[in-house]
Amino acid sequence: MPAILFISDLHLAPDRLVTVKCFLGLLRKRAREAQALYILGDLFDAWIGDDDAQPPYPTIRAALHKLTDSGTSCYLMHGNRDFLIGRTFARDTGCTLLADPTLVDLAGTPTLLMHGDLLCTDDVPYQKFRRRIRNPVARRLFLLKPLPKRRTIADDYRWKSGTAIAEKTPAIMDVHQQTVEEYMRRYSARRLIHGHTHRPTDHTFMLDGSPAIRLVLAEWRADRGEVLAVSGKGWQREEVATA
Repeated sequence: MPAILFISDLHLAPDRLVTVKCFLGLLRKRAREAQALYILGDLFDAWIGDDDAQPPYPTIRAALHKLTDSGTSCYLMHGNRDFLIGRTFARDTGCTLLADPTLVDLAGTPTLLMHGDLLCTDDVPYQKFRRRIRNPVARRLFLLKPLPKRRTIADDYRWKSGTAIAEKTPAIMDVHQQTVEEYMRRYSARRLIHGHTHRPTDHTFMLDGSPAIRLVLAEWRADRGEVLAVSGKGWQREEVATA
């Protein structure tokens, strides 16, 4: 049985064309051999609406469509940077939008999939901000603005976000273990896969007397990325690089 691939935090953007090239290479090669590709948030560094057709977005859409048309299923979860990806993007690419969180069965193991920002409950200001901008009314009002205005707002948000992150301690921006356990218990999961924190590693722990594991996906940087490949034999991390 082909492996199932997981990635997150690529932060693709017009000024990150090397990373875009790396991602397109994944879609042309390794992903074609997979049963499915799961993108667990922040595929884009800032998504301001499905009507944004500036390069390289049309190329990325076309490549995703070729992947799904080839027979590989592609599932896409919103991240904190691209939660405005909508039905038009899904229709154009053949991707299936996933709720955050989503429970799946991977080779007999109940596995919870998340972007990961919901787990960072020590960052109270961010959680309040998240609830505010995810409000359906706020989203609708933003998408009604002209595209250039939305782009200006997004650029301002990215600058403010970078400033805010620089002022926070690493511990605050990481997941809270109790929150992790609460989500896994709620969904009866023994394994959790997420991104967002940019701290790729495997965390094993005991949950209600039984072994559990949390697999953190890597952030893609320049011409290097990482894929988590899961199969009935277990999992492994694979490097993705430009040719």
